[in-house]
Amino acid sequence: MKNLLFLVSLFVSVTATLKAAVPEAEKQALIAFYNSTNGSEWTNKWNLESDVSKWHGVKVINNHVAEINLFRNNLSGTIPASIGNLKSLTSLNLAFNSLTGELPKELVNLAKLRTLKLEMNRLKGELPLALGDMKSLEEFTAFNNFLTGSIPESIGNIKNLKVLNLSSNSLKGNIPKALGDLTSLESLGLFENTLEGSIPAEMGNLSKLKELVLANNSLGGEVPAEFGQLASLEVFQIQNNKFESVKNLEYMQSSKDYLVFDYDKEELKLDFKDANFSKTRMADTKFEDDVDDE
Repeated sequence: MKNLLFLVSLFVSVTATLKAAVPEAEKQALIAFYNSTNGSEWTNKWNLESDVSKWHGVKVINNHVAEINLFRNNLSGTIPASIGNLKSLTSLNLAFNSLTGELPKELVNLAKLRTLKLEMNRLKGELPLALGDMKSLEEFTAFNNFLTGSIPESIGNIKNLKVLNLSSNSLKGNIPKALGDLTSLESLGLFENTLEGSIPAEMGNLSKLKELVLANNSLGGEVPAEFGQLASLEVFQIQNNKFESVKNLEYMQSSKDYLVFDYDKEELKLDFKDANFSKTRMADTKFEDDVDDE
């Protein structure tokens, strides 16, 4: 009987410890997030009386909130500053919701964050100037929002970044040269913004880049000759810009599936007969032709 009572007591004690495992500051940060994003209207709501580890989309590892995945869960409202208190967070997926307002500057406090997905919301305002403090980031996607301002130079500090997609926003200014420091980058999407100026030659350093989408901006000048170094590139889209010359693209050596260009002048049409392209598609021009290289 004594052994049975001991085991029951031990079970109750362990259960209580598990329920209290997440620090109170993290639990309160989650509750603030729930209230700020109209949790009562979520598709999958949280029972705030239950253990945090049982809340939809929340993953607890070693007694800390490590992951939040609320993809397509009918979130609205704003992301509160308290999100920055989740210091152990490695993944935050809030994509395909109806979030509004600006990104809180406290977001950059998430030093362990590796994945940040904010696409398909209604977020506005500028990217945090200290975005580069998030040095653990490997994937940052925020396409199809209403973000404004320029891409901060500090982004060049995120050396582990592999995927960056800020397409379909209202970003302006030049593409920062610091992007050339992101030598782990495999996919870069800046489609459909109001970016201007020339493409930085430093981007020729992105030897692992497989996908580069810069279409539908106001970029001009020449496509850098350094792009001939992008041997891993498979998808390259630059149509609907204001380039004066894309002649340097004739010297690109890669096994690309598609190259999509926008030619404003007939003399800018390129000769890819000797290039190692499996298919070149010339789009949005008066030529509108497909060229297949066998």
